[in-house]
Amino acid sequence: MAVACGGLATFAIVTTEMLPVGLLTSIADTVGASTGTAGLLLTVPALLAALFAPLVVVAAGNIDRRHILSVLFVLLIAANLASALAPSMAWLLASRVLVGLCMGGIWAISGTLAVRLVPAASVGLATSIIFGGVAAASVLGVPLGALIGDLAGWRMAFGSMAILAAIVLALHLWSMPSLPVGQSVSVRGLRDALSNQRLRLGLILTMLLVAGHFMAFTFVRPWLLAVSGFHPEWIGALLFAYGTAGIAGNFIAGVNAARRAGWTLIVIAAGLATTLLLLVATSGGTWGGALVLVLWGLAYGGVSVSVMTWTMKAAPKALEPATAWSVTAFNSAIAAGSFMGGNVVDRYGLHTNVLAACGLLVLALCVAAAIQYRYARPGAFA
Repeated sequence: MAVACGGLATFAIVTTEMLPVGLLTSIADTVGASTGTAGLLLTVPALLAALFAPLVVVAAGNIDRRHILSVLFVLLIAANLASALAPSMAWLLASRVLVGLCMGGIWAISGTLAVRLVPAASVGLATSIIFGGVAAASVLGVPLGALIGDLAGWRMAFGSMAILAAIVLALHLWSMPSLPVGQSVSVRGLRDALSNQRLRLGLILTMLLVAGHFMAFTFVRPWLLAVSGFHPEWIGALLFAYGTAGIAGNFIAGVNAARRAGWTLIVIAAGLATTLLLLVATSGGTWGGALVLVLWGLAYGGVSVSVMTWTMKAAPKALEPATAWSVTAFNSAIAAGSFMGGNVVDRYGLHTNVLAACGLLVLALCVAAAIQYRYARPGAFA
């Protein structure tokens, strides 16, 4: 039950993080912002999560991680309520600052939950379940948020998320055991973790994969509406299909990454780059765009569990510092990708943005291949 609760924690935080994706157009219209500016609702919390992840694990000291998670969920409830009541874009961005704090802390702690909760033989499956919450957020959270937004307005979507976060907090208090730490993380420990070459390569790959994805995905709703030609009422169903494929991708990648992390990352990078090329190739076609969106979900669904598996294998004796840096890399990439995408969309249009994102993913494929070549030898874990 505790592992499932960990999955619910990632589901709640990722749903909160990604909620603006399905509501971007309506939020922009309400507060009088451009589509690119509204993309800051993803950029700001992601950037701050990158900053807060290592700071939270250092500041937490020897405090039981169960208590830290409880406090972070209380703050998440407050952040969603503030978003629901926001009268302006500035207010919305301020509430997303608090979301960034919660994201950094919850992600950093969740990355080590599997090894704390289950025997070593079950860590691969437990990690897939915990990070299955990421894909489930795409299946249920983002599409349902878009649906609620279409039916009752985007403010109600954030209000509903506050209620969900409260339910997850209650389940967490009921089922999560004590999570003591043997040794607190220091600033020196964080710095020393970066001396690990395997970890550094994984962080570079993480940033390229995630930035390339979010450079395009942040603006998936405008693409589906303006390029693929779908009517607004189809967006929720399309994002649901994307997320369903993402759940499948998460478990397929999780099982394979536990045995062949390097090859799994190569396949994911190649799949994402190919998907964006197909997205451009099917421009103007509704069903072609829908099929590519499903393939996109399948490819991206395995990213979180695969990069976290690589991180844990790269630094088994420094899990919290390593996972904190992984969260920093992941969220820095979300911020960079959505920010770059917003600028490219506003200046050059949606097509150019997708092609630029594809370029980042081709670089990611090169790094993944280098990782496999470097560590695919007897005694290496790739």
